[in-house]
Amino acid sequence: MDAFPVEVEVDCGGGTPSFRMVGLPEGAVREAFDRIKSAIRNSGYSFPGGRMTVNLAPADTRKEGSAFDLPMALGVLSAANKGILENRDRIGQYLVLGELALDGRVKGVKGALPSALLARSRQMTGIVVPRENAAEAAVSGEGLTVLGVESLREVIEFFGGTRDLAPTSIDLKQIFESASRYDVDFGEVKGQEQAKRALEVAAAGGHNVLMIGPPGSGKTMLAKRIPTILPAMTFEEAVESTKVHSVAGVLDGRALIATRPFRSPHHTISDAGLIGGGPFPRPGEVSLAHNGVLFLDELPEFRKNVLEVLRQPLEDLRITIARVMGTVTFPASLMLVAAMNPCPCGFYTDTQHECTCSPAMIERYRSRISGPLLDRIDIHIEVPAVRYRELVDRSRGESSSTIRDRVNRARDLQLARFRGCALYCNAQMGARELQGWCEVDSAGERLLELAVNRLGLSARAYTRILKVARTIADLEHSGTIQSHHLSEAIQYRSLDRMRV
Repeated sequence: MDAFPVEVEVDCGGGTPSFRMVGLPEGAVREAFDRIKSAIRNSGYSFPGGRMTVNLAPADTRKEGSAFDLPMALGVLSAANKGILENRDRIGQYLVLGELALDGRVKGVKGALPSALLARSRQMTGIVVPRENAAEAAVSGEGLTVLGVESLREVIEFFGGTRDLAPTSIDLKQIFESASRYDVDFGEVKGQEQAKRALEVAAAGGHNVLMIGPPGSGKTMLAKRIPTILPAMTFEEAVESTKVHSVAGVLDGRALIATRPFRSPHHTISDAGLIGGGPFPRPGEVSLAHNGVLFLDELPEFRKNVLEVLRQPLEDLRITIARVMGTVTFPASLMLVAAMNPCPCGFYTDTQHECTCSPAMIERYRSRISGPLLDRIDIHIEVPAVRYRELVDRSRGESSSTIRDRVNRARDLQLARFRGCALYCNAQMGARELQGWCEVDSAGERLLELAVNRLGLSARAYTRILKVARTIADLEHSGTIQSHHLSEAIQYRSLDRMRV
């Protein structure tokens, strides 16, 4: 996630022409020689002959990617053609990265924002990046000159003192203003008032949600509109999410991820694709949904080993991937939203269609989701089929902006309550915070005892109910958790009630 500095050292000497690269280069780095040689010649410069050695320091750290092409080309020209780059000290004041095409063009790379943040932390004068990465690097803020280039010749002439490059700047205010506009809205959803209320509670407290209902009841439609009621991203959150997308190479030309991410992987995804991994670990869908929503449609259709790897990130809000060559940690602070049918045919709870599944088939279908994973999902809600009268009703429902205002007020209460703690919302409360802010009266204790005994809830499910009740109280601006808050929170355990 974070960039580290690499110093490119080039030594040119006489003898038989040869090129050797040291410093643990991998993949695209080892293939850089042919790109560098063609780019230099096609830019109008001569490629030096003789023996050449390139060292990427620190030598004990693995290097990968094509971003080393541009600095290595500068190193080769600086070492062999002293007249081209006379002001060598100027090169050391800039961090340089970029991939070279055979005709000398500079192509985009991954990780421009983390590299810009590194250059800023080391108090360098500026950073030279491909033009298509310039806006992304400019997100790092003031105090760093970001120079976007399109060709190797531009870079050589800049460091040679014969060309000036205009720095890149962006308007963060405009980016965040445009990010507040969505193409979808909760006001477009017909009916499903109970589901909308549950999703409002989930958004207000950052709770995970499981929606259970027949096909066509609107589960996917509701899930896609959840980002529209979540609080606007802060600059710090936007930078964190942009870093993840930049490292994964999925920014798609955007300078900043200023809207809450919404990721919806297909149920055929592998465990490495979901949480990240590979020979050289990369962020998965869970990390790409950082500070946003991860939507898993048809939850029982996911392979069981894929679902089970979600346990740790849902608890720790980060993913640690251990490999022989090292251990990496990716952020995973997200809101999990899942959807499933009540049975294999989908019509177990539908009054308009007859269910053809046997009890054994229904039980086998639901058992694909383990109890420990269900315990980590705070809210289970039923989403019934929409009736005809609701479909033809021309009145518009409550808008996303109205719901978001209530969510923001509840989040403000939580931020004030947990000031000084590393907590963001009620869903992240630990044991100490539960004792301090989730006290219930005697009537509430009796209600909780009855629910735990009747539904067979685990200790984790008990704490989830308390957290949801605390969020419901925050939406009502209530300082204490009352019995009707607990009653509503218990109602959001539909799957537990179905199993009784």
